[in-house]
Amino acid sequence: MLERRVVVVVYAGAMALDITGPIEVFDTANRLLGASGTPYRTEFVSADAPLVRTSSGVVVEASPLEAGRGPIDTLLVPGGWSLNDALGDEALVSWIGRAAARSRRVASVCGGSFLLAEAGLLAGRRATTHWAYSEAMAYRYPDVTVDAEPIFVWDGPFVTSAGVSTGIDMALALVEADHGSALALETARFLVLFLKRHGGQSQYSAVLDAQLADHPPIRAAQEWILDNLDGPLPVGEIARQANMSQRNFARVFRREVGTTPGQYVERTRIDRARELLETTDLTIGQIAGRCGFTTTETFFRSFGRTLGLTPKEYRLRFQVISPCGFIDRHHEREGSPA
Repeated sequence: MLERRVVVVVYAGAMALDITGPIEVFDTANRLLGASGTPYRTEFVSADAPLVRTSSGVVVEASPLEAGRGPIDTLLVPGGWSLNDALGDEALVSWIGRAAARSRRVASVCGGSFLLAEAGLLAGRRATTHWAYSEAMAYRYPDVTVDAEPIFVWDGPFVTSAGVSTGIDMALALVEADHGSALALETARFLVLFLKRHGGQSQYSAVLDAQLADHPPIRAAQEWILDNLDGPLPVGEIARQANMSQRNFARVFRREVGTTPGQYVERTRIDRARELLETTDLTIGQIAGRCGFTTTETFFRSFGRTLGLTPKEYRLRFQVISPCGFIDRHHEREGSPA
């Protein structure tokens, strides 16, 4: 029987979820696929074989690197807290480079993209990694275009994903590419994932950013913004909520949050719109109003500029899976242009 051979490179100190997240997706897809499809067959290889302890203490049984010879469908490289040690292992990095040459595609999770870059595989390509390490990656590998925003990036045969859990999203995208969206969504449903995220979705949101402001008046202003998204939110009014002059507020806000108040408001509106598109059957026009956009056209322009998709395209891609395990698409009323 034909199989899709998935070879996972494991090293001491790798993060367990970087490994187990994607392979559970492949295993679940196999169980749902039935006899008619081409299943995945997972192998673990390591320079530290046969028993490799991950950073959390989970032990993976692996074969020596030499066992990974021959054609590979998907080469998967995880990240981990011991990444610096792995990067210094010239034999491991060299093996990854050689194995990639006989792989149909190469995927990484979190810091695994550093190992791909170290092997020279990402030169001239776009890639992502955990947002906390994106600047370090860009500095270390100037020939790689590092994009810290998306949860995963697909460039040619290389797929790089961001921090830990995004390996699951990436694996679902691989399943979709191999077997179609129906199986990918069924796999996500079976794993009780709230939704199947598209690669263009951001690693972090404005709502999460709100937790990062240390200055109490700025934090209070952020909370006020979240509570009043359906209104116009001029900067002067936001500054008054912080009991600061508009000029001083804008300066301190940018220092604390890393963006202007206006940009932050727009991102927060888009985040709220994403949530409503994912979880409700409100029309596009209703969502635009609840998120403070004065017209549907303004909403479309802002949404497209931020995410590269129309609201309708976003809703179709990020279908909500209810706690009961079904996708309810029957009550959507898209009364606005796509």
